Amino acid sequence: MSRARIRLATAAAAAALAIGTLPASAYAAQATGAPTTTAARHARHHASASAETIRQIPLQGAVNLRDLGGYRTYTGGQVRQGLVYRSDALSKLTAADITTVSGLGLTKVVDFRIPMELQYDGADKLPAGLSPTSRPVSDLGLYGTLVGAIASGDPAKQEQMLGGGRAEAYMRDIYRTFVTSPENRAQFAATLREIADGGQGPLLYHCTSGKDRTGWMSYVLLRALAVPEEAAARDYLASNTFRAAYDAQVRAGLKQSGRMQNPDLLIPLQEVRQDYLDSATAELEADYGSFYGYLTDGLGLDLRTLAKLQNKLVR
Repeated sequence: MSRARIRLATAAAAAALAIGTLPASAYAAQATGAPTTTAARHARHHASASAETIRQIPLQGAVNLRDLGGYRTYTGGQVRQGLVYRSDALSKLTAADITTVSGLGLTKVVDFRIPMELQYDGADKLPAGLSPTSRPVSDLGLYGTLVGAIASGDPAKQEQMLGGGRAEAYMRDIYRTFVTSPENRAQFAATLREIADGGQGPLLYHCTSGKDRTGWMSYVLLRALAVPEEAAARDYLASNTFRAAYDAQVRAGLKQSGRMQNPDLLIPLQEVRQDYLDSATAELEADYGSFYGYLTDGLGLDLRTLAKLQNKLVR
């Protein structure tokens, strides 16, 4: 286990221990990286493999709605299901979808989209009595750039805007601003505090595609709960699986309509990539020294809030 992981596991375990949710013996083993028996490791691996199937909630009008629960933590716990959901936009839900979402028992929906996205895609369609909380996180103008590129119908202009690695560079810049922008940090921090609130019921957060702003929020939350970095990254990368068919359909439609000769220019914008995630994590390490530093100094989360997250979300 790397030093950074040991620090985060130690902090999470200390938080859990402080509120009596973790036996002191378990804390000592996790904090020191003490070895476990081969049988115990095999049992834990088997439990982790069986428990960590990603729980997608199938809908007709959204493709990336998932329960964030089920993951195992360094501290020997498991993230509870039915409390936190991540999704793409809910503006195209059908009546049947709304019934499905109603069954989740949500008490809060947080929308990370900027006003332009709402203008083009529409407001969320939600069960009666539930209104979204707008908490915009900047996309550095990506949505407007994308709309402009497609609307131009000009292959040369589209290539100039998105080709030659420019789309990928744009995505890396966006991910860095998740860390560097005080406004963005404030939106993520507010959401984490609400999730930690013991009086807050099941919560869902989303952006347009449910992969970048939502992906980063989910990655941060899982790692704050001491879910291993590799598992948090798998959850992030899973958006490619859930979005692949829909995104391919979008590209095919753009080509068929004549608006894009080369819709594959969009692929770097439609996908999530380890490279994008690495841009954000490298930035947080440069700015705050470690992931724990990002949580405490960058997002302003104190030990009490981290303990509340553990107590509420990890069993």
